[in-house]
Amino acid sequence: MLTGIGKDDESLRALLSQRTHQSTLHLEAASSRVLPDGAFTRLYRFAWSSRWSEERFRTDQREDSCCRNSPYRPIKRHEVAAPRVAGPSGRTGYESGSRIGRMVFRETDERADAYTAAIEQLYALGQELAPPPPQADGTPAPRRKFDLAHMRTLCHALGDPQLRFPSVLIAGTNGKGSTSATLAGILAAAGYKTGLYTSPHLVRVNERVQIARPSEASSPESEGHPQAPGLNRIAQQQIPDDVFARLFVQVDDTAAALVKQAALPHPPSFFEVLTALAFLYFAEEQVELAVLEVGLGGRLDATNIVEPLVSVLTDIALDHQDYLGDTIAEITREKAGILRPHGRLVTLPQHPEANQTIGEVAANLDLRARSAADFLPVRSFVPAESTLDRALAANRYNLMIEGRPLEVDSPLAGHHQQRNIALAIATALELACLEDLSNSKQTRYSVSCSAIEAGIRQTQWPGRLELVSPDLLLDVAHNPAGAWALRAAIAQLPEDRPRTLLFSCLRDKSLTEMSRILFPLFDSSPEGGRLHDHIVLAPIANPRASTVAELLAAAHALDVPAHAAPHVEGALAEARRVTPPGGIIIATGSVYLVGEVRRLAVKA
Repeated sequence: MLTGIGKDDESLRALLSQRTHQSTLHLEAASSRVLPDGAFTRLYRFAWSSRWSEERFRTDQREDSCCRNSPYRPIKRHEVAAPRVAGPSGRTGYESGSRIGRMVFRETDERADAYTAAIEQLYALGQELAPPPPQADGTPAPRRKFDLAHMRTLCHALGDPQLRFPSVLIAGTNGKGSTSATLAGILAAAGYKTGLYTSPHLVRVNERVQIARPSEASSPESEGHPQAPGLNRIAQQQIPDDVFARLFVQVDDTAAALVKQAALPHPPSFFEVLTALAFLYFAEEQVELAVLEVGLGGRLDATNIVEPLVSVLTDIALDHQDYLGDTIAEITREKAGILRPHGRLVTLPQHPEANQTIGEVAANLDLRARSAADFLPVRSFVPAESTLDRALAANRYNLMIEGRPLEVDSPLAGHHQQRNIALAIATALELACLEDLSNSKQTRYSVSCSAIEAGIRQTQWPGRLELVSPDLLLDVAHNPAGAWALRAAIAQLPEDRPRTLLFSCLRDKSLTEMSRILFPLFDSSPEGGRLHDHIVLAPIANPRASTVAELLAAAHALDVPAHAAPHVEGALAEARRVTPPGGIIIATGSVYLVGEVRRLAVKA
């Protein structure tokens, strides 16, 4: 039975009454309130998108969370209710101001799940970087244009949560996630409740919004990670599902009202919604500082409406040229858009074009700049023999910080991580100098050497040269610069150890260049000489993904043998089948691939 639908909504009534997954989807009014104007128009968009998504990507192997990274995830059999909030008497009930609270999607065989509803509706927004479908005449549709004014309008309607906590903004092509995670660990070990916003996620979208805080004891999230001595232990927790659902409804309802009022030209994107949600969560939790990783570029990124205490630029390389420009200089100028007049910058010497552009922008803004080069090791420890331990050796070395010794012991493997660790250390020290800013209301942060050591030691950042089992190595190298870093690690493996590459990548990445960097290391042809190696290619559920045909063509262009599997689960099974005993599987090329492989491996 459908109630609360106006007489002009018969087409919607018919759509919602169709059967999905052999079970009737019902819509009921959760109260006697009249549904707000536009609610059913937006519900129609969600229901239609979900139904299309189901038909487009229905496969047997996709379960609850394996397609969290895809905007086209099939709708699940479920019963969706609103987030519950406590009333004056302590009893809980549906949040009366919520659209989901006024309506209940009810499937006969599953219990209420507001979080599932929020996730479904979030992914129905689609990914802003996905190529839009062609127009009616067959011509390519214009790409979405980014405009910070839209994000400011949305957040202003939400009470400007981004102004209720101090922040650090981190942009770059590679390393910004590792730098963010390490910095958040340092600040938490120093005693500060720290928000951490990163993207994309590996398995669950909640990974993007976390809080790290001091802890006297190990938390469930930190089990298996070495703890620091004394009082410098930290606990790191993702946003809870019920809070995520509640805040999503708040953002979504606010955006719908703004669109109706013509204050916004269209609904916000997937990333804009998540960014606003993170701002609300950090403000609500009263974090003492939030570490924010920029999503794309910097100048027009949704995160760039904050006023950062410090702006950080990690290594910059060619990536997302369709949006950021075709040269290192153009891309750097976009990323330098996070810098502020008379602000503070932390960066490292890098590509000459990037250095020059950063210097020009910094000079025009009259800002204070700190180089993290002083915190790079002169020499780091690596085992003498070529072994897996050498390839994945933790970064251990000693530094001198203002005349005091500091011991770095990071779980993040790879020589390239030393640059990210240096950036995190330099940023923490820069935060300790904030008292120098006469116009700042923020007192300086107290960060000791012991806190820096403890925070680095407890950094949690999976999927980066991560050995999840003795024969499975994961790395999210998703562009040529990342592929070169992975290649350096592979070079440390024993030459006689068989290895299998499990690979996929997005179409808007440089498949040709990445294949030239990685595929020859697994060449099992007589000319290649690695007769026991294999390359297994896998499709990933993402509208930006390269097709299997494109992946195979890249291998064939190099005359490197490769074969494909129909899906990631099958590809992992095939890789395990063809890898000889004592060999190792290396899954890489896309965050989405690594996330799904990691989910399968952990589940197994």
